[in-house]
Amino acid sequence: MPDILCPTCGAALTLGSRRWLCPKGHCFDVARQGYVNLLPVTQKHSLHPGDTREQVVARRTFLEAGFYEPLAQAVCQAARRYGKNAKAILDAGCGEGYYSAQIARALPRAALYGLDISKDAVRLAAGRYKSGTWICGTAAHLPFPSGSLDLILSMFALTVPEEFHRVLTPGGVYLQVLAAEDHLLGLKKIIYPELLRRQKDASPDLPGFALVERRPISFSFTVEGLQIQNLLAMTPHFWRITREGAQRLAALSCLTDRASAVLCAYRPV
Repeated sequence: MPDILCPTCGAALTLGSRRWLCPKGHCFDVARQGYVNLLPVTQKHSLHPGDTREQVVARRTFLEAGFYEPLAQAVCQAARRYGKNAKAILDAGCGEGYYSAQIARALPRAALYGLDISKDAVRLAAGRYKSGTWICGTAAHLPFPSGSLDLILSMFALTVPEEFHRVLTPGGVYLQVLAAEDHLLGLKKIIYPELLRRQKDASPDLPGFALVERRPISFSFTVEGLQIQNLLAMTPHFWRITREGAQRLAALSCLTDRASAVLCAYRPV
């Protein structure tokens, strides 16, 4: 298992049952749910960064209902293909842990680490999934030594190519899932008065990486009742929706939509 580094001084932390301690005396308590907060104030951009508890709970309710199961299956297939010999894997931007737990079951011999900037997210992940090491932190400053991780997963989350390249082993793989341009068009047509088409690159060139696979993933699903609001809450549209858009969405009893994403596998070069 790789060392976990102190966010204050960069020294390796000694992992205890109730606290993590570095040689210089910096101490980080393990929360009752089992996660540790390694996000210093200097790395925060707001008082409560990341998704709110409302969003995290909505995402868990939606994902555990199985609506995005085809996406989870595709990610697990890729993880088995590229990480069959992996010893340490990181879900960077793990949210409430749904995809992390799927990866842990796909690669049971690898040590799983989940990291998210939202304390509410890692709290729920740690409380539900006991097989991982859960950290509140930022992907821009990963608390891992260089060359210590075999696989990194990022699901609709922040990509930091330089930092991911630093922590990956030379033969490691970065699995990135981004929304395609036509992702959730049904939802967007309801909540916005008009759709603005913007060029979107779902398989971008990443400095220090070579693209080895690009796989589109697309499937339809139908949600009813409160799951419509849960779908909204787990998207960036939650922050952008107008009052009129929210009213139109609230009037719906059923919504059929299409998820469209791109799964890319990159290797460091």
